[in-house]
Amino acid sequence: MSADRAAQGRRQIAALLDRHGLHPRRSLGQHFLADPNLVERIVRVAGVGPGDRVVEVGAGTGTLTVALAEAGARVVAYEVDERLRGVLEEVVGDRPDVEVRFADAARVDLGTALEGGPWKLVANLPYHVGTGIVLDVLRHAPQVEELVVMVQREVADRLLAEPGTKTYGLPSVVVGLHADVRFEFPVPREVFLPVPNVDSAVVRIRRRPASEAAEGAIELAAAAFSQRRKMLRRSLASVLPDPVRVLEAAGISPTARAEELAPADYLALAEAAEGS
Repeated sequence: MSADRAAQGRRQIAALLDRHGLHPRRSLGQHFLADPNLVERIVRVAGVGPGDRVVEVGAGTGTLTVALAEAGARVVAYEVDERLRGVLEEVVGDRPDVEVRFADAARVDLGTALEGGPWKLVANLPYHVGTGIVLDVLRHAPQVEELVVMVQREVADRLLAEPGTKTYGLPSVVVGLHADVRFEFPVPREVFLPVPNVDSAVVRIRRRPASEAAEGAIELAAAAFSQRRKMLRRSLASVLPDPVRVLEAAGISPTARAEELAPADYLALAEAAEGS
């Protein structure tokens, strides 16, 4: 195994990209993880072992991809940047336990693309698609039972936010309806190449059974947060013909605002709307 495959620090990644005549694209949110110890820590937190099925979004230079495979997992790694094909061929080689798919995972229906299960999603998510990937997987890919992902610190804060706080919003509600989320550890910007302008964090999200009314609750939450400064009796008028009656049936004040409702409140609201 080459040094680049065994451990990718800043110097190794720079040399690897240079050999292939490449530079990171900020437009694709490319900030390559250049800390082998941190890569191993992510694998440990995810509890990846022999027989696990793991999907990775944003394979990049393959450092996490190889670490996951070496832990015993079968890995399906998505990468949107075709320029990295040569890099990944060099780093991943002909490993039978890794399949690299050159496609935009944000446009892939992972619910149908990932056969069998259960799966884990373990990834250093590209900044510009991180939130969307997490929420889409929770809503539409039930075979993915656990996510251990690195995201921008502000995204982590939104996923973990409690009702009534400034960071609480639709992502907080979606996660609350589908899973339990835990903050694992902060990640300083200096461990990336190139260095981003923000800090990151690793969070672990474990799926739990969701209510049949979850999608209806998300639709209502989306309408409420689209006009979060308005009272619910006004912000929900676009999706409910008689919002005051439904709110009162759910035991929720019509003068409340979006950020005051917990995920369970949106569920109650959705159930009341279905029964009206």
